[in-house]
Amino acid sequence: MAAIPQDMILELESINKFFGGVHAVRDMSFSIQKGELAGLIGPNGAGKTTIFNLVTGVYSPDSGHITFLGEEITSLKSYQVIRKGVARTFQNLRLFQRSSALENVMVAMQQHHQYSFLEGLSHLGRWSSMEREIKQRSLDILDRVGLIERAHQAAGTLPYGMQRRLEIGRALALEPEFLLLDEPAAGMNPEEVFELNHLIQGIHRDFMLTILVIEHHMDVIMQICPHIICMNFGAKIAEGDPDDIQVHPEVLKAYLGEEVEE
Repeated sequence: MAAIPQDMILELESINKFFGGVHAVRDMSFSIQKGELAGLIGPNGAGKTTIFNLVTGVYSPDSGHITFLGEEITSLKSYQVIRKGVARTFQNLRLFQRSSALENVMVAMQQHHQYSFLEGLSHLGRWSSMEREIKQRSLDILDRVGLIERAHQAAGTLPYGMQRRLEIGRALALEPEFLLLDEPAAGMNPEEVFELNHLIQGIHRDFMLTILVIEHHMDVIMQICPHIICMNFGAKIAEGDPDDIQVHPEVLKAYLGEEVEE
């Protein structure tokens, strides 16, 4: 492998993934620079979520290399990738439905605070001060994602758009350097999508995070992402800024289902 530039946070090099006879990801290569807000788009079934699953260690590629902050993570497990500074949301919500919004965030933040089994059992020593800190920081995150007034409400009873926001908040509690958002606008109405775009842009700015967003709705990504990668049938078909992507013949063909005259 060639040396990775210092400003590169993620690089995929010639990644392939098969599921039986299905070639789900085909020779995929792209890179994301530190501080970027980038988008990965493509029609349903294009392989976008598979890319996220490969980056986060849910799947292992059949060939190719994945590098994060200059270190190869191709064969790491999910928990190892998370410890490197990667967090994600999921296309299908994975909240603790019966726990409160606050408890959902606090669980994620626990990994950054360690106390002994005896301290946890007895609530003595470092436990009390750490729990206060975890709770306050979790409340700060809920405030940032617009859920402070719902902190003690069960996650499963929140409106759908708020559950999406809570999942983003829980990912932020992991204190990542790189955040992957898997179709965060799925199921939202236009007003909720507008508010979500504003939230993602604010998080990118305020937390100084590198973010990669998956969406199959082009208009969502076009509004917030200066760097866009488009894939179809598991392969990258275009890469560039919004002006380039929205007129690219292969992108139009993938979304319109027909040849486009150049």
